[in-house]
Amino acid sequence: MISRIDLRGAAFPEGGIDRDLLPRAEFDVEAALETVRPICEDVRHRGSAAVIDYGERFDGVRLERLRVPAQALRDALAQLDPRVRAALEESIRRARAVHRDQRRTDTTTRVVPGGTVTERWVPVQRVGLYVPGGLAAYASSVVMNVVPAQEAGVEGIAVASPAQKENGGLPASAILAACELLGVQEVYAAGGAQAIAMFAYGTDECRPVNLVTGPGNIYVAAAKRLLKGRIGIDAEAGPTEIAILADATAEPAYVAADLVSQAEHDTLAAAVLVTTSVELADAVDRELDKQVGAAKHRERITAALSGRQSATVLVDTLEQGLAVVDAYGAEHLEIQTEDSAGTAARVRNAGAVFVGPHAPVSLGDYCAGSNHVLPTGGCACHSSGLSVQSFLRGIHVIDYDRDALAGVAHHVVALAEAEDLPAHGTAVTVRFGSAS
Repeated sequence: MISRIDLRGAAFPEGGIDRDLLPRAEFDVEAALETVRPICEDVRHRGSAAVIDYGERFDGVRLERLRVPAQALRDALAQLDPRVRAALEESIRRARAVHRDQRRTDTTTRVVPGGTVTERWVPVQRVGLYVPGGLAAYASSVVMNVVPAQEAGVEGIAVASPAQKENGGLPASAILAACELLGVQEVYAAGGAQAIAMFAYGTDECRPVNLVTGPGNIYVAAAKRLLKGRIGIDAEAGPTEIAILADATAEPAYVAADLVSQAEHDTLAAAVLVTTSVELADAVDRELDKQVGAAKHRERITAALSGRQSATVLVDTLEQGLAVVDAYGAEHLEIQTEDSAGTAARVRNAGAVFVGPHAPVSLGDYCAGSNHVLPTGGCACHSSGLSVQSFLRGIHVIDYDRDALAGVAHHVVALAEAEDLPAHGTAVTVRFGSAS
């Protein structure tokens, strides 16, 4: 079901393993740009009418208005299964605890007497949060997007999620209920590239935003790339992925269950096991056969596990295993080794690291307190997951008095002349009665 890549005996260069040797889903955002470009332009010119037209075309439902009525939010929460409500409330509580500790404080540095630089942390004014609604309705993604924005102090929060035909043209009820729990009243029944364009350009119903966050399909990712600059974005989310670094001490049933849980998301979901133990790999294969056969979404899971994006990678040593997972830069990385904590401390590239046999990725998806909006496609090598920091901007405030400026004026002039920008120097010397 899942292929193998045998790197035992292979040379591991000092600079790290070639990422192209590792499995990865095909996800051509560049090609999708040509599909989303006319959609975004249409929304730019026709506003809500265009978003409604594309909703009918892609979601199969014709809306009169995009904004979800406040009563629909209240009704969704009132009708929510009490068990699900309790789980969402606990997820929110834990996420708030973690994200509240991420708040930044202003820092003032006294560079010289009379001269200070203060770094102020200022939240973006208005954000658009995208919540997918394709194969599954992710109420948990409402929590993961909204909580850090609220803890950052964002004033304006708007949520968009695709209209569901079976829900009378509203987004999924669980998504609406989560918005109501979190106090978010501005919710739109809009999905795909047209929702991102709505956020970027604004419509008669929705004011433009400064920043868009949240995962989505390839067309959402392409719209984010196209509109980046007009709006800030968190990332271009690709298919979800898990990597598990395990040795002979790992429990095969746990490893298999975690691979299956990630493959359940989508046929393009990636599941990668990196191990020093052929015996573990064989045992995991047997467990996969058993667990996938009993799974509700076995066709989707089978497609994901047998796709080119999933594999078991065999290595000689744990050191090589670390090199592989660092090169892969997984969205989610589980460490199931004899010294899981020690091994996890050596990881450099991962969206989130789950330590030991009792920290499965699904814990992080819902109730660990961590954020599940994470970099995919190897972007963990240079990017971070969603956090309070995602919604803040650092602004330097420079405050120098006359004496402090006089003390450094000659250095400013010297550097200005070296760069052939003499007016830069004059902007300093003019303050002391000299234009040169």
